[in-house]
Amino acid sequence: MANGEYLRYVALGDSQTEGLGDGDDTVGHRGFADRLAEHLAAAEPRLRYANLAVRGRVAAQVRAEQLAPALAMRPDLASVVSGVNDLLRPSFDAAETVGHMEDMFAALTAAGAHVVTVTFPDIGKIAPLARPLRPRVFDLNDRIRAAAARHGVTVAETGREAVATDPRMWAVDRLHASSLGHERIAAALAHALRLPGSDGTWADPLPPLPPATGLRTAVAEARWLAGFLGPWLGRRLRGRSSGDGRTAKRPQLLPMEDAYEVGGTA
Repeated sequence: MANGEYLRYVALGDSQTEGLGDGDDTVGHRGFADRLAEHLAAAEPRLRYANLAVRGRVAAQVRAEQLAPALAMRPDLASVVSGVNDLLRPSFDAAETVGHMEDMFAALTAAGAHVVTVTFPDIGKIAPLARPLRPRVFDLNDRIRAAAARHGVTVAETGREAVATDPRMWAVDRLHASSLGHERIAAALAHALRLPGSDGTWADPLPPLPPATGLRTAVAEARWLAGFLGPWLGRRLRGRSSGDGRTAKRPQLLPMEDAYEVGGTA
């Protein structure tokens, strides 16, 4: 960091940090981490940025695969966003999940990085069929806040604002933020970091939607179940992950103007 401005930003995480929901595998995924890097570069054009995230990774994998490479880059800013893939699994253990996140918080802050993370919105308001998972989300958020406080980690409270559960903030799969959602998350992180030009407008509500009928809601839930939740559960039962064979899209610290390949394969 030079004069309070960040020079080396490294993003660790899963599909949200990789940017799924904001672009595609053909044109590339942008995502909140890329968008946050753009905020940072506006303040410090010398910024170099790496994104180590890989879709499908649980917190233990993020720690095992991404922490050491991140530390080797000596970041002065790191984002750690993980845990949703864990809470979707039957074996979810909130203490274990956040334990892996806290290990990353501790290692990165001890190395001199300013670490930033987020909280997660009420999944039951995004996908009604996921309402049984609500206590897991609340528990995960509480533990993230506590772990962050122990290590001086900045938390963008994206999970507390009503706009976070607006359907327009989410891609059609309801598992990943939409382009608008990623834009708002990046703005929330920029505001939490007190970057120049940032403010709290990221939490402003969107214009009202017309009320949904019961039939429209039922049809939407059936389509989501068949098109997204079903295939996701199928991969879990087969022991597969959407990230199998994939590597980080931006594994090296590079200036923002440097192009990089779309989400790599191993």
